[in-house]
Amino acid sequence: MKQDGLKEAIGWEGGDCANIPLSIYTDREVYERELERLFYNGHWCYLGLEEEIPNPGDFKRTVIGERSVIVVRDKSGAINGFENLCAHRKMKFCRARDGNVGEFVCPYHQWIYDLQGNLRGVPYQRGLRQDGKLSGGMPSDFKREENGLRKLKIATRGGVIFGSFDQDVESFEDYLGEEVLRYFDRIFDGRKLVILGYNKQRIPSNWKLMMENIKDPYHAGLLHTWFVTFGLWRADNKMRLLMDPTKRHAVMAGTRSVQQAQAELVSGVTSFKADMALNDPSQIDIVHEEWWGEYTATMMTLFPSVIIQQQVNSLSTRHIQPSGPNAFDFVWTHFGFEDDDEEMHARRLKQANLFGPSGYVSADDGEVLEFSQEGFSANPSDRMIALMGGRGTEEANVIASENLIRGMYKYWREVMEV
Repeated sequence: MKQDGLKEAIGWEGGDCANIPLSIYTDREVYERELERLFYNGHWCYLGLEEEIPNPGDFKRTVIGERSVIVVRDKSGAINGFENLCAHRKMKFCRARDGNVGEFVCPYHQWIYDLQGNLRGVPYQRGLRQDGKLSGGMPSDFKREENGLRKLKIATRGGVIFGSFDQDVESFEDYLGEEVLRYFDRIFDGRKLVILGYNKQRIPSNWKLMMENIKDPYHAGLLHTWFVTFGLWRADNKMRLLMDPTKRHAVMAGTRSVQQAQAELVSGVTSFKADMALNDPSQIDIVHEEWWGEYTATMMTLFPSVIIQQQVNSLSTRHIQPSGPNAFDFVWTHFGFEDDDEEMHARRLKQANLFGPSGYVSADDGEVLEFSQEGFSANPSDRMIALMGGRGTEEANVIASENLIRGMYKYWREVMEV
């Protein structure tokens, strides 16, 4: 469908970002344009943490959008990234999730690539000698230096790795913007990171719903029993909701309430359990860390691919990996710092149980996103409303707000031209 046809099919006229057509979550052509404009061009996407590939030859396989990519540390210590497709017949040559190698070899025809993605070997490139002469092989104008892997532009900051297929993408610092970058540096302040573990799940919903979910303070104190009951995220929390100038990225920052919940805040809230208590209070026991400042929780959405979470002493990245318009893989990397003592290390691991596929909190999100997608698919010509807090896209400091969601769609509509 041509661009104008897609715009007409979606039917999102005017400047109102509070009435969202459900077709943007279900339509294959919308999704294909998102991949091209939001993942493969003009944007930085999350690849991983430097500590996942600490040594020369270490690599991990991951994705940008739906494209398989490899990030690897070469012999000089530099970090490189390239698409996991052999330049010859476009086979996904690397099947391992991670490992250590001196080179990459495509098993189909044994083409060899170095750790910068350069083509170093082609079997029978000059042909085979038969009857005293060379026969076959690549043509004389074939140049190995012109047939390497498709390379990514790489940015690293504070131990985090981002990549882009777009070699002309703006700097990572400009991409985040000054205010969001300040919150990024608050966590990734140069201390050496330690990987604590991974979770992975497939959620049968559109990838944008997870971006929305972490830009939505409204649901957190209503849906999640752990949040509203124990004050981790509740309507009486002090909070700040901010965006970068383009409104694509956002930060929700909040301070845990240690007071008993006021009756008017939890009256009729079915998730609130007044008599709920923990046999092990250390599950949510906060030990204040110097780098926190005033906030006990920050949730960063770096559009389009990653969420960076600090909730009490638990830290993780959450990588969004789209798989068609109706599903995405969600990969959690839980981490701490090398200078954590044993007690803090154990606390971070324990509090990570709040999150992940079966987390005390996050299991709720996966379920409601699945149910939402089921509703969208049943009637994609309908619309949803995101009117909490009005129709504006300005920053806010109250839980009853969907400003960050509207801000994201203001940006989305501009880039998607719909």
